[in-house]
Amino acid sequence: MEKFIAIAVMAFAAGILSAAAGEFKSFKPGQIMPDNNGVHINAHGGGFLHKDGVYYWFGEHKTEGAGGNLANVGVHCYSSTDLYNWKDEGIALAVSDDESSEIVKGCILERPKVIYNAKTGKYVMWFHLEFRSADGKPNYTTARCALAVADKPAGPYAYVGSFRPQKGRMPTDGEVADCASIDKSFDDAQIDKVLANNNYKMLKGRGFAFVRDMRGKGQMARDMTLFVDDDAKAYLICSSEENATLQIHELTDDYQNFTGRFARVRCSDWNEAPAVFKKGGKYYLFASFCTGWAPNSARSYVSDSIYGPWKSLGNPVEGTPEQMRTTFGGQSTYVIPVAGKKDAFIFVADSWRPKNAIDGRYIFLPVEFEDGRLVLRWRDEWDLSFFDK
Repeated sequence: MEKFIAIAVMAFAAGILSAAAGEFKSFKPGQIMPDNNGVHINAHGGGFLHKDGVYYWFGEHKTEGAGGNLANVGVHCYSSTDLYNWKDEGIALAVSDDESSEIVKGCILERPKVIYNAKTGKYVMWFHLEFRSADGKPNYTTARCALAVADKPAGPYAYVGSFRPQKGRMPTDGEVADCASIDKSFDDAQIDKVLANNNYKMLKGRGFAFVRDMRGKGQMARDMTLFVDDDAKAYLICSSEENATLQIHELTDDYQNFTGRFARVRCSDWNEAPAVFKKGGKYYLFASFCTGWAPNSARSYVSDSIYGPWKSLGNPVEGTPEQMRTTFGGQSTYVIPVAGKKDAFIFVADSWRPKNAIDGRYIFLPVEFEDGRLVLRWRDEWDLSFFDK
């Protein structure tokens, strides 16, 4: 036993020295990822920004135990020039001790993403926010997207506020190709009756949750991502309508509000964990089914327009039945375009550990394109030379 402990200590020490020296030269999906201090990277549900030759990784800072799934610290940031070695840049957005704050300690703050606005010179962060519940237990009824802004990529970010978008608005004309606009069998009297009885669940798969929120608080915004197109237009893509439907919202020129132009896509498909990227003029989307923390089969889609229609490409995973059923035990969070390499993209997923949140792992895998499909294959270890083939 003493010999085993000594070997383990030596291995851990070697990992610290390797990280400090910047000597990691490959990805090892699902394993501990030490930062420059030898500490496992703490940036879950993350997003990535590439600016001036540096990658920035933003994610949820988890703490130990099941209570670590709540926001006890904030959004952590790391930086890298090679995607293998990451420097701890500290907390980019801290939760508040002010009981009146929307992001008070104990709220739920998930899937932070950051984009840079060249017109304003600001770094803009959006994330999924659930207000802290009175009993301190996870509660997903708020369903808001929230905004913070900074002058530097690593922050600090100043919290601006949270939103339920598109109150009183219908999808943009001609941009509802994925969904019937609204089920015409619902007249105002029927809608009022169901609202009064709070019995929308039997109808939500048919677009009723959309009508409820359009007439009420505004559209729900849960699992989310950001995407900036070639023309510098930016979009917030989120799970909405009780997670039954994805919504794609165009942001204003400063990336800090909504233009009102939006679409409902893949209605009643029950997608979450969206990750969007673009290749060869086509838009691609990874997502997962809604099974809480438990992994499930990944989904993939393609479209000629950001607004759809989005065609299903099926499960992108190729491997064993278990790998295909669970997406290697992970759930999508982002796709990183590799700077300096043509058509090189990295699929990033979280392997959640809800009973001990801080122990969550990360899965980095190359995205492959075969016969019009997206393909993901497990690799115990790989490096960026994969894209030189």
